[in-house]
Amino acid sequence: MTSNYDKFESACRILEEHSFDKSKLIPILQSVQEEYRYLPEEVMSFISSSLDMSPAIVYGVATFYAHFALKPKGKNIIKICDGTACHVKKSTVIIDAIKKKLGLKENENTTKDMLFTIETVACLGACGLAPVVVINDNVYGQMTTEKIAALIDEMTGAR
Repeated sequence: MTSNYDKFESACRILEEHSFDKSKLIPILQSVQEEYRYLPEEVMSFISSSLDMSPAIVYGVATFYAHFALKPKGKNIIKICDGTACHVKKSTVIIDAIKKKLGLKENENTTKDMLFTIETVACLGACGLAPVVVINDNVYGQMTTEKIAALIDEMTGAR
Protein backbone atom coordinates (compact mmCIF):
# COMPACT_ATOMS: atom_id res chain seq x y z
CA MET A 1 0.00 0.00 0.00
CA THR A 2 1.30 3.44 -0.91
CA SER A 3 1.60 5.83 2.03
CA ASN A 4 0.51 9.45 1.74
CA TYR A 5 4.17 10.47 1.92
CA ASP A 6 5.01 8.22 -1.05
CA LYS A 7 1.98 9.49 -2.94
CA PHE A 8 2.98 13.12 -2.54
CA GLU A 9 6.68 12.39 -3.03
CA SER A 10 5.85 10.96 -6.46
CA ALA A 11 3.63 13.96 -7.22
CA CYS A 12 6.47 16.32 -6.24
CA ARG A 13 8.86 14.46 -8.53
CA ILE A 14 6.38 14.71 -11.41
CA LEU A 15 5.83 18.42 -10.79
CA GLU A 16 9.61 18.99 -10.72
CA GLU A 17 10.03 17.06 -13.98
CA HIS A 18 7.55 19.51 -15.53
CA SER A 19 9.15 22.57 -13.86
CA PHE A 20 5.94 23.36 -11.94
CA ASP A 21 4.65 24.79 -15.23
CA LYS A 22 0.85 25.33 -15.27
CA SER A 23 0.83 25.09 -19.05
CA LYS A 24 1.97 21.46 -18.68
CA LEU A 25 -1.09 20.41 -16.67
CA ILE A 26 -2.12 17.69 -19.14
CA PRO A 27 1.35 16.05 -19.26
CA ILE A 28 1.50 16.33 -15.45
CA LEU A 29 -1.84 14.54 -15.12
CA GLN A 30 -0.72 11.93 -17.66
CA SER A 31 2.40 11.25 -15.59
CA VAL A 32 0.37 11.03 -12.38
CA GLN A 33 -2.02 8.58 -14.01
CA GLU A 34 0.88 6.52 -15.31
CA GLU A 35 2.28 6.39 -11.77
CA TYR A 36 -0.97 5.42 -9.99
CA ARG A 37 -3.08 4.02 -12.88
CA TYR A 38 -5.65 6.74 -12.07
CA LEU A 39 -5.86 10.32 -10.73
CA PRO A 40 -6.27 10.24 -6.95
CA GLU A 41 -8.38 13.15 -5.70
CA GLU A 42 -5.88 14.15 -3.00
CA VAL A 43 -3.04 14.22 -5.57
CA MET A 44 -5.10 16.41 -7.92
CA SER A 45 -5.71 18.80 -5.00
CA PHE A 46 -2.00 18.78 -4.22
CA ILE A 47 -1.19 19.54 -7.86
CA SER A 48 -3.70 22.38 -8.00
CA SER A 49 -2.22 24.04 -4.90
CA SER A 50 1.37 23.40 -6.08
CA LEU A 51 0.60 25.05 -9.43
CA ASP A 52 -1.48 27.82 -7.79
CA MET A 53 -4.51 26.77 -9.83
CA SER A 54 -8.13 26.31 -8.89
CA PRO A 55 -8.96 22.67 -8.05
CA ALA A 56 -11.95 23.10 -10.39
CA ILE A 57 -9.61 23.69 -13.34
CA VAL A 58 -7.55 20.57 -12.60
CA TYR A 59 -10.70 18.50 -12.04
CA GLY A 60 -12.27 19.99 -15.19
CA VAL A 61 -9.31 18.90 -17.31
CA ALA A 62 -9.28 15.46 -15.67
CA THR A 63 -12.98 14.91 -16.38
CA PHE A 64 -12.99 16.44 -19.87
CA TYR A 65 -10.59 13.95 -21.40
CA ALA A 66 -11.78 10.34 -21.58
CA HIS A 67 -8.15 9.18 -21.22
CA PHE A 68 -8.10 10.15 -17.55
CA ALA A 69 -9.54 7.88 -14.86
CA LEU A 70 -10.76 9.08 -11.47
CA LYS A 71 -11.12 5.57 -10.05
CA PRO A 72 -8.33 3.01 -9.64
CA LYS A 73 -7.84 0.68 -12.57
CA GLY A 74 -6.67 -2.90 -12.45
CA LYS A 75 -3.27 -4.11 -13.58
CA ASN A 76 -4.80 -5.46 -16.82
CA ILE A 77 -7.19 -3.36 -18.87
CA ILE A 78 -9.69 -5.22 -21.04
CA LYS A 79 -11.38 -2.99 -23.61
CA ILE A 80 -14.40 -4.45 -25.34
CA CYS A 81 -15.67 -2.78 -28.48
CA ASP A 82 -19.42 -2.30 -28.62
CA GLY A 83 -19.47 -0.24 -31.80
CA THR A 84 -21.89 -1.13 -34.59
CA ALA A 85 -19.90 -3.97 -36.21
CA CYS A 86 -18.97 -5.54 -32.87
CA HIS A 87 -22.45 -5.09 -31.42
CA VAL A 88 -24.01 -6.82 -34.42
CA LYS A 89 -21.57 -9.70 -33.90
CA LYS A 90 -22.71 -10.09 -30.27
CA SER A 91 -20.14 -8.11 -28.26
CA THR A 92 -22.69 -7.82 -25.44
CA VAL A 93 -22.50 -11.59 -24.94
CA ILE A 94 -18.72 -11.27 -24.58
CA ILE A 95 -19.09 -8.39 -22.12
CA ASP A 96 -21.44 -10.52 -20.02
CA ALA A 97 -19.03 -13.49 -20.21
CA ILE A 98 -16.10 -11.36 -19.04
CA LYS A 99 -18.09 -9.93 -16.11
CA LYS A 100 -19.21 -13.43 -15.12
CA LYS A 101 -15.69 -14.88 -15.44
CA LEU A 102 -14.24 -12.06 -13.31
CA GLY A 103 -17.09 -12.12 -10.79
CA LEU A 104 -18.07 -8.51 -11.46
CA LYS A 105 -21.53 -7.26 -10.54
CA GLU A 106 -23.62 -5.07 -12.87
CA ASN A 107 -22.05 -1.70 -11.98
CA GLU A 108 -18.52 -2.94 -11.23
CA ASN A 109 -15.71 -2.70 -13.73
CA THR A 110 -12.63 -3.47 -11.63
CA THR A 111 -11.99 -6.70 -9.75
CA LYS A 112 -11.49 -6.47 -5.99
CA ASP A 113 -7.93 -7.83 -6.34
CA MET A 114 -7.17 -4.95 -8.77
CA LEU A 115 -6.03 -7.44 -11.41
CA PHE A 116 -8.58 -6.52 -14.11
CA THR A 117 -10.58 -3.52 -15.26
CA ILE A 118 -13.03 -3.84 -18.11
CA GLU A 119 -14.06 -0.91 -20.28
CA THR A 120 -16.68 -0.84 -23.00
CA VAL A 121 -15.61 1.45 -25.84
CA ALA A 122 -17.46 2.81 -28.86
CA CYS A 123 -14.89 1.72 -31.46
CA LEU A 124 -11.43 0.20 -31.56
CA GLY A 125 -10.98 0.75 -35.31
CA ALA A 126 -10.79 -2.96 -36.18
CA CYS A 127 -14.31 -3.55 -37.51
CA GLY A 128 -13.14 -6.28 -39.89
CA LEU A 129 -12.11 -8.34 -36.83
CA ALA A 130 -15.42 -7.90 -34.98
CA PRO A 131 -16.06 -8.57 -32.23
CA VAL A 132 -12.80 -7.11 -30.92
CA VAL A 133 -11.21 -7.07 -27.48
CA VAL A 134 -7.97 -5.29 -26.51
CA ILE A 135 -6.18 -6.56 -23.43
CA ASN A 136 -3.51 -4.08 -22.40
CA ASP A 137 -2.08 -3.35 -25.87
CA ASN A 138 -2.85 -6.69 -27.53
CA VAL A 139 -5.72 -6.88 -30.05
CA TYR A 140 -7.84 -10.03 -30.22
CA GLY A 141 -10.31 -10.30 -33.08
CA GLN A 142 -13.27 -12.56 -33.78
CA MET A 143 -13.65 -12.97 -30.04
CA THR A 144 -15.87 -15.64 -28.56
CA THR A 145 -16.88 -16.37 -24.99
CA GLU A 146 -14.61 -19.43 -25.03
CA LYS A 147 -11.60 -17.44 -26.31
CA ILE A 148 -12.00 -14.68 -23.72
CA ALA A 149 -12.37 -17.22 -20.91
CA ALA A 150 -9.15 -18.92 -22.06
CA LEU A 151 -7.29 -15.58 -22.24
CA ILE A 152 -8.36 -14.65 -18.72
CA ASP A 153 -7.37 -18.11 -17.46
CA GLU A 154 -3.98 -17.71 -19.13
CA MET A 155 -3.47 -14.32 -17.49
CA THR A 156 -4.43 -15.55 -14.03
CA GLY A 157 -2.57 -18.85 -14.30
CA ALA A 158 -5.83 -20.81 -13.94
CA ARG A 159 -6.15 -24.12 -15.72
